[in-house]
Amino acid sequence: MDSKMVFSPSELRYLKLLAKQFPTVQDASNEVIRLEAILNLPKGTEHFMSDIHGEHEAFLHILESSSGEVKEKLHEFFGNQLSEEARNDLATLIYYPEAKLNMVTEVEKDMDGWYLTTIHQLVQFCRFVSVKHTRAKVRSYIPAGYETLIDELINLCDEDGFLLDQYSSILSSIIRLGQANAVIEAICTVIKTLTCDHLHIVGDIFDRGPRADIVMDCLMEQPNVDIQWGNHDVLWMGAASGSRTLMATVLSNSIRYNNLDVIETGYGISLRPLSVFANEVYKDCDTHCFEIKLTNDDSYSEKDKLLSSRMYKAITMILFKLEGQKVLRRSEFQMEDRALLHRIDFEKKTITIDEKVYPLEDCDFPTVDPADPYALTEEENQVIDQLTESFRQSEKLQRHIRFLYSKGSIYKVHNGNLLIHSCVPMTEEGKLLTFSIGGRKRAGREFMDYADRTARKAYYDKRGTPEREFGMDFLWWLWAGRNSPIFGRERMATFERRFILDEGAQAEPKNAYYSYYNDPAVCDMLLSEFGLKGPHCHIINGHVPVKARKGESPIKGGGKLLVIDGGFSRAYQKTSGIAGYTLLFGSRYYRIVSHQPFAGRQEALKHNHDIDNESVIFETMEQRMKVDETDEGVELRDQVHDLLRLMDAYRSGAVTENHKN
Repeated sequence: MDSKMVFSPSELRYLKLLAKQFPTVQDASNEVIRLEAILNLPKGTEHFMSDIHGEHEAFLHILESSSGEVKEKLHEFFGNQLSEEARNDLATLIYYPEAKLNMVTEVEKDMDGWYLTTIHQLVQFCRFVSVKHTRAKVRSYIPAGYETLIDELINLCDEDGFLLDQYSSILSSIIRLGQANAVIEAICTVIKTLTCDHLHIVGDIFDRGPRADIVMDCLMEQPNVDIQWGNHDVLWMGAASGSRTLMATVLSNSIRYNNLDVIETGYGISLRPLSVFANEVYKDCDTHCFEIKLTNDDSYSEKDKLLSSRMYKAITMILFKLEGQKVLRRSEFQMEDRALLHRIDFEKKTITIDEKVYPLEDCDFPTVDPADPYALTEEENQVIDQLTESFRQSEKLQRHIRFLYSKGSIYKVHNGNLLIHSCVPMTEEGKLLTFSIGGRKRAGREFMDYADRTARKAYYDKRGTPEREFGMDFLWWLWAGRNSPIFGRERMATFERRFILDEGAQAEPKNAYYSYYNDPAVCDMLLSEFGLKGPHCHIINGHVPVKARKGESPIKGGGKLLVIDGGFSRAYQKTSGIAGYTLLFGSRYYRIVSHQPFAGRQEALKHNHDIDNESVIFETMEQRMKVDETDEGVELRDQVHDLLRLMDAYRSGAVTENHKN
């Protein structure tokens, strides 16, 4: 018997299940033809972003414009037909269709003529950007209710004779029936989705900026997205899981940066328990070390500023206690030096760190008992429990965190690239750093896989179990632990930055990874650890802002490593000198894009002010890359193989066809 016609019992069970989806030879054959057609299409464009830090307006604009890719393609297609002003108008319409349509309606006298011209231009452009995709895939991106209409428009717009007459008739009917705005919005959605085939977020969606919840809402609408957790993401993951320590850290950070909109407005969490406690317990305290960062001092009264400082100090002192408890409870984290309250000499107002004595700027701690410094008072326990439960009960926050877990991971290997927020921890000697957390020694990819599994226990294991408790503690270690792969530093000097003026004490030394990542050989070694080898493989990081102002390049390791954190967050833009890097990986090249600060959505709408950016193509493919050469291609070839085996099974009689009458 032909060996191709021999099927194991397990294979037959699988093929019989597959037969329910493809019940005949013809059905299976049609699917093979469809899949093989996809394999020969050009690879779709991947869009990489990192360190968004809640800057929702800039994020949304860069996402909608695909880091300038929409405007590039408009120029490519309409360069000889439309003026730059007309192309910019069309670009803004694609980015913000609803708002731009409202503005046009107020000033345009011949709306029917404008609709006719604009819809035709959008349909032409939509057809142009759809060339990398099958008709079925394009149709899947069309908003519900408009699939047939837009599919017809796209596939009729360049035809001749009676088909062109049919196209014109459809356009006239759309306008006459008052459906033009809705159709324009739907086409714009398709264009933006087709321009960015896959979105990668390389960490740090949360903190610093005003509305990370809006960013998360947008990400949940993307058809193809993955997330590599950043340290600020695991912070919120832990807070939502019920970690009192990480919840206190979220509040401390948010109050410091005067960023409470996301908590109170975005997630509906009331901070009244903390404000009442702080005003009572810290009303006579020195709070000069806890002045919050304000973007507009004129809008806050002195009373507001004082309350914020009291709240900031109150939650931070609770945090130091909880961190100390955790450090002393988890000796395997090897962070005993980060438990600091018991090292304070309250009489001399000094602290001893690494055998060096430092004067403290503030030693007015009304809730700290020198004899038992890490014990929370009854009132502190009550406040922290109330707030932690509020985080757990926020339905919107829980929905966002579930999405982070479902679409996220510590790292991702995709189409030849290793995506990780911070680093692959290394020793000073240039070797992979070994960790002894979790009862055994692990390094490199093995430790990353362990970290990913353990992070999930914090959310998914049963409440109150040792596994969940350890998972929540481990999330805190990922946030601030020594050489954590998504923190990448020797220590987090929060205490020192609040109370000690000595800059040496405030230092947070980086992991040795950052000393070696300019070496191509080291990058090759790290890529090999994750099964990657070849001329077009890269490590893609965020986390550490690229100091473009000082001439630093985001391209490291001879092009093997890319750092795309250039300063989305306004808090970092003085350091970076720009407002972020993004990366595009298409079928022909890699393009890195640097962005200037965003003037705002209203400026974009009124004056077509796009984000100024500069792009550099730093790596070109030898030939246009096809889907067949991607990770998706591997999966599709496996499906083709399975379908061919199903056809063999049908022909041999091992599986019976089901011809429906």
